[in-house]
Amino acid sequence: MSRLRIVHTSAFRYTEPVQASYNEARVTPLSQPGQSVLETRVDVQPQTWSHGYRDYWGTHVTAFEVLAPHRSLLLTAEHVVEVAGRSAPSADVGWDLLRGPEVRDRLAEFLADGPTTAAPDDVVALARAAADGLAPAAAAEAVCRAVREELDYIPGVTSVHTPAAEAWEARTGVCQDMAHLVLGALRSVGVPARYVSGYLNPDATGEVGSTVTGESHAWVEWWTGEWYGFDPTNRVPAGEQHVVLGRGRSYDDVPPLRGIYAGPQTEDLYVEVRITREA
Repeated sequence: MSRLRIVHTSAFRYTEPVQASYNEARVTPLSQPGQSVLETRVDVQPQTWSHGYRDYWGTHVTAFEVLAPHRSLLLTAEHVVEVAGRSAPSADVGWDLLRGPEVRDRLAEFLADGPTTAAPDDVVALARAAADGLAPAAAAEAVCRAVREELDYIPGVTSVHTPAAEAWEARTGVCQDMAHLVLGALRSVGVPARYVSGYLNPDATGEVGSTVTGESHAWVEWWTGEWYGFDPTNRVPAGEQHVVLGRGRSYDDVPPLRGIYAGPQTEDLYVEVRITREA
């Protein structure tokens, strides 16, 4: 088990004063089996009003507004989280049950694709070939690995709203592109799958007290009798180095920060994630 202190800073600076700003932040980790939130705070400067709630997907949302003119906005989220390793899935239903009406009705939201996750025909063919002859859980991992083998990790060539088909055509992308493509591939063979937003500790074996530059990250979870997390970008199961913020059908359900404002275009955006291993 690891205890991590995470400090996520987002800073916006504007060319001229912004008259009003309305935002939602999804930057608070979830307490769940294998992950316990010991301390948490979200601070926004300046702010007029804020309110916390759980959205439809169970993600903690901090809604806030700034109604006074401002040239900058600073959001600081700090959390202490204990994360345990995850065990391999203990349940593995058969394909008949997985593709039957009960599962399809209950998990329909995680079987349907939107623009960012719809898999091109050749990805569907690749997924079917990888899954052929395997039980659902083994097939799901095989599909993840098969899709990942075809992609190069290259930052800056896509955005969070890039369709999976576009990233596939370029055979490049970052974590959310790989998650989106894998989601479409898994759903195409009948495996319910969801997008996970969170943080990644890049030095899981680092010394206690050491601080590293972490990163916002995305991976997937599939259901083959129970939910199981896998990080296609790094080709590993989700474990002690993964901290869950939220889940949904795609990135669009769990953006770290979303909002609107009245004023000039953003002059500068600075984002930093610092992770300290405390135990």
